[in-house]
Amino acid sequence: MSKILRILIPLILIAGLGGAAWWYYRPSSGNDALTLYGNVDLRQASLAFNGSERIAEVLAEEGDVVGKGQVLARLDTSRLAPQVQQAEATVAAQQAALLQLKNGSRPEEIAQARANLASAQADALNAKAQFERQSVLTANATASKQDLDTARAAAAVANAKVDVAQSALALAIAGPRVEEISQSEAQLRGSEAQLALMRQQLADAQLFAPFDGVVRSRLMEPGEIAAPGKPVFSLATRGTKWVRAYVSETNLGHLRPGMRARITTDSFPDQPLDGWVGFISPVAEFTPKAVETTDLRTSLVYEVRVFVEDRKDVLRLGMPATVQLLPEAAPHAAAPETDTKP
Repeated sequence: MSKILRILIPLILIAGLGGAAWWYYRPSSGNDALTLYGNVDLRQASLAFNGSERIAEVLAEEGDVVGKGQVLARLDTSRLAPQVQQAEATVAAQQAALLQLKNGSRPEEIAQARANLASAQADALNAKAQFERQSVLTANATASKQDLDTARAAAAVANAKVDVAQSALALAIAGPRVEEISQSEAQLRGSEAQLALMRQQLADAQLFAPFDGVVRSRLMEPGEIAAPGKPVFSLATRGTKWVRAYVSETNLGHLRPGMRARITTDSFPDQPLDGWVGFISPVAEFTPKAVETTDLRTSLVYEVRVFVEDRKDVLRLGMPATVQLLPEAAPHAAAPETDTKP
């Protein structure tokens, strides 16, 4: 009996080891669920002002739910507002000057130029008559040669004034030159551009939420000096969420974009969420520290993003999650935000 036991026991051990080896190394049937482990991720944005000025108001706190376009903070505009008013006044003055050039001379101005010309012509006729009388008197030795020279000069001055009046009338009738109008238009465009810049700077004194989200961090307070490179808030979107997981090369062939998934968390183990594979990295990387499976710790893995339909907004950034992928499941029919970026 003891000889039989000595023979059977090794045979039983060998058979047990062989069965265990077969079970461990057996080929997959293709119907087993592939389980991945990862963490919840979502889109975030660091919000900063475009200008450098002292912060006047901060209107949101950590954890506040904000809507797209909501004002989150304001800068002090006590110095910027007068500059905008000055630029508006400059534009108004240049618009009036340009309109004056385009309208040309008024009828009253042309009439005044005609009257000045008539007056100059009358003076010229009188000066001519005086010169002629002085010429006769000088010839009869009744007047001096100096009186004749004075009359001659007065006649020349009167004729010159007639020429000036005629030129003034011609300019009044012709109106401004095309080059003057073009110059005024260019100056007006420059002032309008400066005004637009000042108004944009005034609008940038308010910090708006770029999307619906949740305030994660409030990084600056009233009284601090804002700058384009200094974020005031960190905002997380409430829309697209995904689980960032990693898969080994041996299981990579079982994944495809659009494959449905079931996501569970430690907080809600009995409330699985629906999801789908939205991104599979084409490049391998070393196993990150966040990977929780022991067989992947020394392997090269591929990043996978499994998008989640979190209608109740229960997932939080960094929350550990378990993803179950069923190879036979149908691809996700409508993936409006399938992400192809790493």
